[in-house]
Amino acid sequence: MRLRLLLLLLLCEAQGHAAPRPNFVLLMADDLGIGDPGCYGNTTLRTPNIDRLAAEGVKLTQHLAASPLCTPSRAAFMTGRYPIRSGMASQSFIGVFIFSASSGGLPTSEITFAKLLKNQGYSTALIGKWHLGTNCHNKTDFCHHPLSHGFDYFHGIPVTNLRDCKPGEGSVFTRGIRVLVFIPLQIIAITLLTLAVLKCLGLLHVPPVVFFCLLCLAAMILGLLLCFLHYFRPLNCFLMRNHEITQQPLSYDSLTQRLTADAAQFIRRNAGTPFLLLLSYLHVHTALFSSPDFAGHSQHGAYGDAAEELDWSVGQILNVLDELKLANNTLVYFTSDQGAHVEEVTTKGEVHGGSNGIYKGGKANNWEGGIRIPGILRWPGVIQAGLVIDEPTSNMDIFPTVAKLAGSPLPEDRIIDGHDLMPLLQGKTQHSDHEFLFHYCNFYLNAVRWHPRNSTSVWKAFFFTPKFSPEGANGCFSTHVCFCHGHFVSRHHPPLLFDVAKDPGERTPLSPATEPRFREILAVMQQAADRHAETLQAVPNQLSLGNVLWKPWLQMCCSSSGLSCQCDRENQAKGASR
Repeated sequence: MRLRLLLLLLLCEAQGHAAPRPNFVLLMADDLGIGDPGCYGNTTLRTPNIDRLAAEGVKLTQHLAASPLCTPSRAAFMTGRYPIRSGMASQSFIGVFIFSASSGGLPTSEITFAKLLKNQGYSTALIGKWHLGTNCHNKTDFCHHPLSHGFDYFHGIPVTNLRDCKPGEGSVFTRGIRVLVFIPLQIIAITLLTLAVLKCLGLLHVPPVVFFCLLCLAAMILGLLLCFLHYFRPLNCFLMRNHEITQQPLSYDSLTQRLTADAAQFIRRNAGTPFLLLLSYLHVHTALFSSPDFAGHSQHGAYGDAAEELDWSVGQILNVLDELKLANNTLVYFTSDQGAHVEEVTTKGEVHGGSNGIYKGGKANNWEGGIRIPGILRWPGVIQAGLVIDEPTSNMDIFPTVAKLAGSPLPEDRIIDGHDLMPLLQGKTQHSDHEFLFHYCNFYLNAVRWHPRNSTSVWKAFFFTPKFSPEGANGCFSTHVCFCHGHFVSRHHPPLLFDVAKDPGERTPLSPATEPRFREILAVMQQAADRHAETLQAVPNQLSLGNVLWKPWLQMCCSSSGLSCQCDRENQAKGASR
């Protein structure tokens, strides 16, 4: 009996000294290039807080986005799975959600790390950008909404930040308007002029009703264009708090400060319990914006101002953790959803995209510049400070890492493509668990990465590459983003092969003459791609045209007066926030 009591006391004491479950602060920038932070080599952008995070934690130099576009990359990050597994990979030219009243989104059957942690008793919040859908069948079902995917609290934008959301910043629809509006109007004008000339010359009898119909058609096209330009901003650019629209259209005035303050308040409210905070920045996606404290202060124009304001926000979150003495029990992760958008150049020639450093390409393509992203993790006392790891890792790895640390088992009814990072971060292993990684351009397998267990090489084979335009450029400037199929790509037989460990800029493709094992390497990579393809199952395409296009019955509006949709309840909602 005494022995049993002694063992019981020892067990209770051990449990009392067990390490508490960590908090998680996940910071995700939008379109920030790996060449932008100072800790990754930038000497002209001031990012002292991101640099501090790297100095106090681990810096991953081969951290990879599962997709080079916002929506699929974020779906992979949230679920730990390639976006093709959840139907979040488009087969058309539209690879992301553009309208708030689209019916596609992250399926309810998908399990996010927020859902796992909520089931473990964590308080969970998403502040900032979501971009994974909102509604399915009506404007109040919220089937794709963050609160349906494990978050207790949401404050941010359900879609994304676009040039069209900020007056005077241009439009992402310029090319579409030219094709769908200006060209038809030109055809109508030429037709009207030709018919008028033929009628005047007496060569053709043209009834007046023909001219009337053509003019009506032109007026209708112009009217639709004007309606689209007038209503797009209020209908798609708005802030929500949980299920309520609080500002429509959104105001950029002190927007980063407002969201940062809300994130800090969430940490304060939950300082005594385990929490997960995903602060998903609107910076540095266009439209660019910054508060007066940062506007005009950087060496890189509007982009630099936004990037430095982003860094300020990171510092504010770190300061709150220090103030509340939570830093030693909080895993902080900083990243970007994909590489910098190199084609973001205004009509005035102002560069509104970031830097991908030495890496080729950028957002929307799978050259290293599009998928190699910042990856910084800090957990004082658990992760060695100042460590640099050059092994291939993925943003999908956050899912199993967070789940395991929170004490949650991984789902057993699906494939999880990410791997727990902790053994690598703590030096228990020197080699990434990712022997192969598969780089998708939307729905299409674009490239395969292979890091053999017994080698320092990192082979990368491209089945196709985008056609940069104009020729010799570092992006697809004529279309604003690169596309994934058709005449926009060049297919390679055999695939283009690089060793990105030796040629990270992907400048010189290998050949049988320069790599004796050329065909053997490609054969192994093709076999890996075939095995991977066998694990894929057919799922509904969430980014089909039918799911992406605007549906009026799904349109959310904070007022009942037609499509005016104007309100500002941010201050009232702030007082009632959780």
